[in-house]
Amino acid sequence: MSDSIKQRLSRGEVVMMAACGRIVHHNLLQMIGMHGGFHGVWFDLEHMSYSTERLEIGTLACRSQGLDTFVRLPVTDYACVTRALEAGAGGVMAAQVRSAAEAEQTVQWAKFFPRGCRGLNTAGYDARFATMPLAKFAEQANQSTFVAIQIETLEALEAVDDIAAIDGVDLVFLGPADMSQSLGVTGDFMNPKCLAAIDQISRACAKHKKPWGVVPVNPQYAKMCVDKGCRMLSVGAEVRIINAGIEAVKKNYGEFFGS
Repeated sequence: MSDSIKQRLSRGEVVMMAACGRIVHHNLLQMIGMHGGFHGVWFDLEHMSYSTERLEIGTLACRSQGLDTFVRLPVTDYACVTRALEAGAGGVMAAQVRSAAEAEQTVQWAKFFPRGCRGLNTAGYDARFATMPLAKFAEQANQSTFVAIQIETLEALEAVDDIAAIDGVDLVFLGPADMSQSLGVTGDFMNPKCLAAIDQISRACAKHKKPWGVVPVNPQYAKMCVDKGCRMLSVGAEVRIINAGIEAVKKNYGEFFGS
């Protein structure tokens, strides 16, 4: 596999991500990789629920194309975090975080002693299916496991400086839709309140030398965020990618589709 998300971010690269939640299929994931340009895929287990086996197949398909992965999860279940990592995901992203304490808990769930409290089990992909010595696996996993924290609630926005300061938080990720909802301006992404939230996140991350990411609403929004220090752009969820393809076909053959 090519360089990990964590390695790319450490070099200051802009990491290009796709997302997958409702249509998790290995062929689609391989297609995304074969087109080139994407560095990784994140799997949504906040809004969707699917088996560990499907996630294992999904991460395997991504690895076959040199794509790194992480899984978005609610911060309600320790076991979901470790299962995602053992399934082969390179990291996790905590959704709907409301405090620095919740962010710290996510880091501890994702890390082994001495940084965290993750249960030590070498039977998963991340320990090469019980072929790695325990100590080596724990040390390697603590160094390489990627942890992102979503900022999409008012509480998280107020605590973003403390969240960005946490050792083990590798990325702060703005969720524009939920943030606009939290700010009372649902869908108005260029509202002054939303722009102020972006600036607040940008300042906190610059202060603590942490990258931040976003689901951009359009290319102009993406450029604005990158200019403010954003280093991860999630530019295509699988449903939107498929919709864009359908619309492109209809446009190309417009005279045959009628009104």
